[in-house]
Amino acid sequence: MPFSAQPPASAERYALSASLDNARHLSSLLRAVHFQDHATCLATASGLRVTVEDAKCIQANAFIQAEIFQEFSVQEESVMFRISLAVLLDCLTIFGTSSLPGTSTALRMCYNGYGYPLMLFLEEGGVVTVCKINTQESDELLDFDFCSTKVVNKIILQSEGLREAFAELDMTSEVLQITMSPDKPYFRLSTFGNAGSAHLDYPKDSDLMEAFHCTQTQTNRYKISLLKPSTKALALSCKVSIRTDAQGFLSLQYMIRNEDGQICFVEYYCCPDENITE
Repeated sequence: MPFSAQPPASAERYALSASLDNARHLSSLLRAVHFQDHATCLATASGLRVTVEDAKCIQANAFIQAEIFQEFSVQEESVMFRISLAVLLDCLTIFGTSSLPGTSTALRMCYNGYGYPLMLFLEEGGVVTVCKINTQESDELLDFDFCSTKVVNKIILQSEGLREAFAELDMTSEVLQITMSPDKPYFRLSTFGNAGSAHLDYPKDSDLMEAFHCTQTQTNRYKISLLKPSTKALALSCKVSIRTDAQGFLSLQYMIRNEDGQICFVEYYCCPDENITE
């Protein structure tokens, strides 16, 4: 739908200017990383990255590529600011979370640079709402340094496989133990809860397994309390890439297809709780 409510100046004067025909594409991704109140937004020519961290142990990133937007303009090499994610989500869903069939909330987003608010122009059914959200200077983000050359083991799994695992395993357990190995059991998830220990194995030729690249046997434990926020992204996703590096740091990358069939990614990084020696 055309966006009739234009901001009071041309896009060229804004450090960041972007528009979406359907604000739900953005709000659903942001909800997938909403486990803390504040987020850091980084805009570059390739798109928008929204990062949320907790206790220096877990980091979530939602990537919205520039191609997803109908218009996306960044005047500098990068534009970065911190914002209340809770307020941003409230504004994006100001017309409600479920639109009538055939209707959607159009969004235009403008940011004038350091010290300025993020401005949202939202339109649905001819009604326009303007929101101004205060921004803050961004904190220094954790660098998990998860480049492909440092990845030891990697598998790609259909998301339904992981959803079933979280439904079956004992979530009273404090930790989730992940074993990845070039030999049996290949990929094993284990919990140690009130009802005892539980294991779920996935053979490398499982129908749910899309790719299997394991170079060494690794067993690491991760606090379930840190992994639970990622189940929001898991619920939206169709595939998940699970990677570990030599230190046992975990990357969960969720591939999410929106209503228009466009692909976005949400990635969670988590540090290991403790090393297990066999």
